[in-house]
Amino acid sequence: MTHSTSTHWLGDMAFEANVNGHKIIMDTDAQGGGKDLGPRPKPLLLAALSGCAGMEIVYLLKKMKIENYNLSIEAEADPVSEHPAVYKQIRLNFHFGGDNLPQDKIAQAVNLSFDYCPVYAMLSKATEIISRVFINRIEVKL
Repeated sequence: MTHSTSTHWLGDMAFEANVNGHKIIMDTDAQGGGKDLGPRPKPLLLAALSGCAGMEIVYLLKKMKIENYNLSIEAEADPVSEHPAVYKQIRLNFHFGGDNLPQDKIAQAVNLSFDYCPVYAMLSKATEIISRVFINRIEVKL
């Protein structure tokens, strides 16, 4: 199945993308010639990576019958100084909260998510991705 989007210029530096029937406005700040109407394209890559890995983790934990937890994912990246200013490294922090969460199964689900997440597979060919897992604010070894 082919994936497709359509993206239309709105003026200045703003673009509106239609993704699966959802509209996303991308823009830059005034310094870059925009009006800050939406996120920048590169951070959207981080959101896509976080969402993709997160969906895989939730799916895997459901199969493992792990319930009653919350999950948030922080992603940050450092662009290189020369153009194109690609990310030289991406850092993912997976934060789980809940009572009596099995560290081994959560670590396993996070590690397996990297095997199944196509966004991770694509980005990991271009840059280093470092991941850390925290359960109730305590880091767990992957």
